[in-house]
Amino acid sequence: MTLTKQDFSAGLPPPSELGIAGMDSSRGKEKAVLESLAGGDPFGSVEPVKKPSGRLIMHSMAMLGREFCYAVEAAFVTPVLLSVGLPESLYSLVWLISPILGFVLQPVVGSASDHCTSGWGKRRPYILALGILMLLGMALYLNGDMMVSALIPERGKQRTWAIVITMLGVVLFDFAADFIDGPIKAYLFDVCSHQDKEKGLHYHALLTGLGGALGYLTGAMDWGNSVLGRFLGSEFQVMFIIAALVFLICLTVHLCSIPEAPLRDDNTETKLLLKVDGSSKYGSIESVNNGYLKPGYAEKKTLSELGKSTETPQTQVQTRMTLKCLLKELLSMPSHYRCLCISHLIGWTAFLSNMLFFTDFMGQIVYHGNPYAPHNSTAYLTYERGVEIGCWGMCINAISSSLYSYLQKALLPYIGLKGLYFIGYLLFGIGTGFIGLFPKVYSTLALCSLFGVMSSTLYTVPFNLIAEYHREEESQKEQNGREAEATGRGKGIDCAALTCMVQLAQIIVGVGLGFLVSAAGSVIVVVICASAVALTGCCFVAFFVRYVE
Repeated sequence: MTLTKQDFSAGLPPPSELGIAGMDSSRGKEKAVLESLAGGDPFGSVEPVKKPSGRLIMHSMAMLGREFCYAVEAAFVTPVLLSVGLPESLYSLVWLISPILGFVLQPVVGSASDHCTSGWGKRRPYILALGILMLLGMALYLNGDMMVSALIPERGKQRTWAIVITMLGVVLFDFAADFIDGPIKAYLFDVCSHQDKEKGLHYHALLTGLGGALGYLTGAMDWGNSVLGRFLGSEFQVMFIIAALVFLICLTVHLCSIPEAPLRDDNTETKLLLKVDGSSKYGSIESVNNGYLKPGYAEKKTLSELGKSTETPQTQVQTRMTLKCLLKELLSMPSHYRCLCISHLIGWTAFLSNMLFFTDFMGQIVYHGNPYAPHNSTAYLTYERGVEIGCWGMCINAISSSLYSYLQKALLPYIGLKGLYFIGYLLFGIGTGFIGLFPKVYSTLALCSLFGVMSSTLYTVPFNLIAEYHREEESQKEQNGREAEATGRGKGIDCAALTCMVQLAQIIVGVGLGFLVSAAGSVIVVVICASAVALTGCCFVAFFVRYVE
C-alpha cells in the first residue's frame, strides 16, 4: 500500500496542534524528571544517594571522640577543681555558666549554621571551630595548675589564678561540647537519605557508648605512677595528651567522611538547576550530590514556570531562630509537647545530679578519702583511688547504655514507649537510692549498670515520642488538606525545646546542689536527691505524658 502526499498530510495534526503536543510532551518529560529528583513530589526535598556503611561509621567517629572527652571531663573535672583549692560549696556553680550560655545562644548558633554559605558547607566550619574550642578548654582545665605554676612565681597568687584558669577551661569545654552535637546531627541529616539517617543515628548511639566506655576505662588506669605520668608530671597531663590525640583523629575522620555541598544563596525563590551537557538528552540530570545539585549546573527552569506556587513549607525561606522566638514557641506549644519537655527536664536533672559528682562520691563516701588533704598524704591517695574506681563504674554505665539500646528494640513491641520510659526512670531511681543507703564498692559498681538504662532512655524515648507526635499531626494534615500544612509546627523547634531542657537541667544542678552539699556537709545528699527526682519522674511519665496509640 502506497501513501500519497495528501494521505500523509491528512494523517498529521495541524501545525499548531503539533507544537502544543510537543510542548506538552516536553513539559511532561520535565515534570517527570522533577518528580524523580524530588522523590515523587515536584515540591519535595532532593533525596541524596545512598551512602556506604563505612562512610556513615566515619561520620559517627566525631561522637566517639566527643564522648571520650566527655568521659575524661566527668571523671577528672571535680577532682581537678578540688585539687586547685576551689571551695566545695562553689564547685557546682562551674556547671552553671556554660548551660546558661547554651540556653541563650544555641538557637542563634543553630540558625546561623542553617544559613552558612561557606564553600566548605553549612555544618563543617562550625564543627571544626567548636572542636578547636573543645581542645582549648580541655587544655586549660587539665593543665591550668601547671601553667599557672610555671608563669606566676608568687605563691599567693597561684591558687587564685589556678582556680580562674581551670574554671575557664571547664566552661569553654562544656560550651563547645554541648554545641557540637547539633551541627553533627544536622550534617548527617543534610547529606543522607531517610534510610541512611536511621542507620547513621544507630552508629552514633553505638560509638557514643563505645567512646564513653573507652574514656572511663582510660581514666580508671593509674597513669600517675606510669613512666609517662612521671615524665609529664601528673596523670592530668597524661589524660590530656591521650584525649587530645583521640579527639583530633576522630574529628579529622569525621570531617573527611562525606562531602558537603555549599549552600546557594537564593533570596526570592527556590530554583532547580539542570546541567547543560551536549551529550545528555533534554531533561536528563546527573546524580545529585548530598541533597544539592553539583556545581557547574546552569539554571534551566524554576518551579513557578511550571504553573505551580513555590510557597510550600519545604521551599519557604527559613527565618532565623532567636531566643525571643524560642521562648514564644515554648510558651505556645501544645500541652503534650510541654509535658514531654517537663519529663525530659526531670530526667536530665536526676541523671546529671548523679553523674557529675559520681567519682567525687566514690572518693569521699565509698573510699573515705579527702580531696583537700596534702597530695602526698594517705587520705588524698585514698581519694584518688576512689576516683579511679569511680571511672570503672562510669565505664560500666557506658557499656550498659549501648547494650540496652539494642534491648529496647526487643522490649518495645511488648511494653511500648510508656513502659520503656517508666522503667528507665524507675530503675535509675531505685539504683541511686540503694547506692546512697549502702555505699559499698561492689554493690555500687553493680548498680552502675542501671545508670546506662537511664542514659539510653533519655537519648531515645523522648525523640521517638516527638516523631510519633509529628506523624500524628501529619496524618491529620493529610485528612484536612494541604491548606493546613503551612501553619503546622516544625520539627526543629520541638527538638530544640528538648535540647534546651538539658541545659536547663544543668542550670538547676549548678544552682542547687552546691548549696545542698554545703548544708548537708556530705556529697551523699547528691545521690539521694537524684533518686528522689527520678522517682518523681516515674509518676510524671506515667500520668502526664501522652503516648500515641
